[in-house]
Amino acid sequence: MNVLYGIGFVVACLIALLMTPLVKRFAFWVGAVDAPNHRKVHSRIMPRLGGLAIFIAFVGAYFVVSPAVQSDVALGLLVGGAIIVLVGALDDRFDLSPRIKLLGQIIAACVVVYSGVVIDLVNVPFGDTMISLTWLSVPLTIFWIVGVTNAINLIDGLDGLSAGVSGIAITTILVLALMMGNVTVVLLSVILLGSIIGFLFYNFHPAKIFMGDSGALFLGFALATLSILGFKQSIVLSLLVPIMILGVPISDTLFAILRRWVNKTPISKPDKSHLHHCLLQLGFSHRLTVLIIYGIASIFGASAVLLSYMSEQEVIWGMVLLIVVLIAILVLGAEAIGIISQTKKPVLRSLQKIRVLLSARSRMTK
Repeated sequence: MNVLYGIGFVVACLIALLMTPLVKRFAFWVGAVDAPNHRKVHSRIMPRLGGLAIFIAFVGAYFVVSPAVQSDVALGLLVGGAIIVLVGALDDRFDLSPRIKLLGQIIAACVVVYSGVVIDLVNVPFGDTMISLTWLSVPLTIFWIVGVTNAINLIDGLDGLSAGVSGIAITTILVLALMMGNVTVVLLSVILLGSIIGFLFYNFHPAKIFMGDSGALFLGFALATLSILGFKQSIVLSLLVPIMILGVPISDTLFAILRRWVNKTPISKPDKSHLHHCLLQLGFSHRLTVLIIYGIASIFGASAVLLSYMSEQEVIWGMVLLIVVLIAILVLGAEAIGIISQTKKPVLRSLQKIRVLLSARSRMTK
């Protein structure tokens, strides 16, 4: 089986390496290009549609390893992924409306649900029992898939950022799937990782091609699906591990929603205050900004793996501690770099007032 994993990875990587230059020419030919504007970091016209190369590599490698892959859920991922890639490719060329893109994402999610991929059980906090979601299973699964799909798309703002963060997330899923002996998830994760790495050869800074919505939406869709496949049977981990694995895109999305609510702007309105924008504004270089976010994504992934090594009793307290620490870091970091607001920083100001009071009290006691 290890040989099959290696073959799937190599085949996916090679197909992505070979197909990306062809997709680049095709993107220029059909006019699927990304022109610079006030929100974009790049300064020249760039070809999009890179997601086609990732998807073609994924499909090609899948048929090589398909004898060992559970057919129903894998085919659901392929068919749903094809719908997502088609919607993304059309958006790369014609700039579809958000409603049409959302409709396409829901249809793709329904395909996956129909294939049998659903979140049907959730762990009861501080207990070892599971509750059935019954009629909530389908809407929750669709919400999860659509949410993660768009979260990955939102962080696609720098060369290699979305692909790299997705690669780190899929590596974490791969490691945990290996630990649980989930062959289907391992094989699908391996070929997806190979597809991403092959594409990153052309997408890391300075990029020669962008993945576009065709790539970002597909990666988000695949990650959401594989996270359900990998952990819906887990009693202790439940949905916590997938959320932690996808911590960077999920937190950036939540901060974007909060930021637009604080500033009283439409939630769907694009801005230039995402995590990568804020780091660039602090003076970090393009490449260093991407590497910093890779590091943050790796911390989330390592935390998920750490939880999986704990016993059920240890997970309860480990989960609480990790959540408290991660939330504190996220909130303080978000206020420090201004990802929510450049002026409204209540937590930091409260800490500053406490520090001043403690300092004053210390001087009085001397």
